[in-house]
Amino acid sequence: MNNWKIKKAVFTIALVVVIFGCNQEKQPVFTDVVDNIDAAAFEQTIDGRATALYTMVNNNGMGVKVTNFGARVVAICVPDANGNPLDVAFGYDNLDDYTAPGGETFYGAAIGRYGNRIGNAKFELDGKVFNLPANDGPNHLHGGPKGYFDVVWDAEQVNDSKIIFTYLSPDGEMGYPGNLEISMVYELTGNNGLRIEYTATTDKATVCNLTNHTYFNLSGEGSETINDHILMINADKTTPVDEGLKTTGKQTQEKRTQNQ
Repeated sequence: MNNWKIKKAVFTIALVVVIFGCNQEKQPVFTDVVDNIDAAAFEQTIDGRATALYTMVNNNGMGVKVTNFGARVVAICVPDANGNPLDVAFGYDNLDDYTAPGGETFYGAAIGRYGNRIGNAKFELDGKVFNLPANDGPNHLHGGPKGYFDVVWDAEQVNDSKIIFTYLSPDGEMGYPGNLEISMVYELTGNNGLRIEYTATTDKATVCNLTNHTYFNLSGEGSETINDHILMINADKTTPVDEGLKTTGKQTQEKRTQNQ
């Protein structure tokens, strides 16, 4: 890939994380469910940087809570089929639970520098081997033990429905080459979508695979099982994994709908 050879590369990807169709009249449903999350419970100093909780809302009554610790989605409140408020994203109501040892590390978080597993915690690029910290048996997972889920991002609230998170991942962080300047725009759309747009610029050849790790329950957080949910992967191909959950490099052309 020629882009690895240049001194400066830019990666941009846009992802609509979730969309909930809604034909209901506009109503302030957000405050009825998750506006009782105490912002003070997210105010700490981690690695010398201040953390906080932020709120985004749109004109349909949809609302989202995010924190700059790990650029995490804390809550997503939408109107259900009957127009009642529902929080559909797993998350904690305080920062301590996100930082507690042995807790669920990735809830709602930004993932990088490389999402998924890198086998044997190393990769080769331009003839050089880069060794990474192993945090999933012998493998490197989601950027390592101090991935982007565990750092404090700069946050700029542009308006009621848009926040920009930025972070400079320095050359050598978790073993990765190159200074990587990252911008992630979190925005609520008019049709009740949460859109995340990623842009990253590097000054060295590197690997970059950014994503978000929110867990969803469309019946409402903690209310029911998700075993009755149906997942459709809208893709021409899928990537199977081996017994260690690493992608094999192969692609299948199966298109199927399965319970998840």
